[in-house]
Amino acid sequence: MDILMGVVEQGLTYSFLDFGLYIAYSILDFPDLTVDGSFPLGAAISVITILKGINPAFALLISFIGGAIAGSLTGLIHIKLKVEDLLAGLIMQTALWTINLKIAGKANVPIFNNSTIFTMGMANFIPEKLSKFTVLLIMIPTVIIIKILLDEFLKTKAGFILKACGDNEILVRTMAVDPGTVKILGLSFSNGLVALSGGIVAQEQRFFEVSMGTGSMVMGLAAVVLGIKLLENLSYIKDSTKVLIGSILYKASIALAIAIGFSANSMKLITAIIFLVILIAGRRKKRVKNA
Repeated sequence: MDILMGVVEQGLTYSFLDFGLYIAYSILDFPDLTVDGSFPLGAAISVITILKGINPAFALLISFIGGAIAGSLTGLIHIKLKVEDLLAGLIMQTALWTINLKIAGKANVPIFNNSTIFTMGMANFIPEKLSKFTVLLIMIPTVIIIKILLDEFLKTKAGFILKACGDNEILVRTMAVDPGTVKILGLSFSNGLVALSGGIVAQEQRFFEVSMGTGSMVMGLAAVVLGIKLLENLSYIKDSTKVLIGSILYKASIALAIAIGFSANSMKLITAIIFLVILIAGRRKKRVKNA
C-alpha cells in the first residue's frame, strides 16, 4: 500500500514536468533540453523564497515565472538568433546550471524546518488520521485544476494556433500570426510548468540539489510517450489525461525495477531502456497498421 501511494504521489508531483514536455515535444515538436535546467531552477527559486519567508504557494508562482523566463530565452535564442532547437536548449541548460547555483548560493539547500504547501494552507484542514495522505490530498485537486485549465486553453484560438505551429507553420502564417512568437510563448509556458514541478518536488522532498534536474527531459518524455502510445487507441481520453496516466505508470515501472533488485544508481539506465522500448513498440505498431 505504501509503495502504491508513493508511486501515485511521485506521478502527481512530476506530472507538471510531463505536461510541460507534452507541450514542447508533442505540440510544438521542439526537443527542449532547457528542461534539465528549468526543473532545478524552479526548485531553487521555491526553496530560497521559502527561506526568505515567502508563502510556499506564492513561491511556486515565482518558480513558474522563473521557468517561463528561461523558456522564452530558449525561444529567443532559437528564433531570433537562428540557433538550432537542440543547441538553443543546450545553451540555456548550461547557463541555468550557474544561474541555479547563484540563486541557491550552494549546491544543496535544505528546508527541513520550514513550512511548505504540504504543511500549511490546505494541509491544515486535513484530519490527523489522514495525515499520511497529505501529499495525495493536496496534489490530486491541484493536478486536476491545472489539467482542466490546460485542456480549456488548448480549446481556445490561441491553443489551436499553438498546436498548428507544431504541425504546419505555413498555416499559422496564413492566419497573420508569427509562428516564431507562438513558439517562444509555447516554450515559455512549457518551461513554466516544468519549473512549477521542480518547485513542488523541492517542497515535497524539503531540499534543493543542483543536479536534481539531470535526466528530466528523458524521464518526462518517457512518461509522455508511455501514456500517449499505450492509450493511443482510446480516442475518448484526452492527451493530457494520457500524459498524467503515463506519469504514474512510469513511476510504477521505476518502483517495480527497484522492487526486483535494481539499485538506485541504475535508474538512469532503466529510464533509457523504458524510453527505447516504448519508441520501438510504437514504431512497430505503426508498421502493422500501415501493412
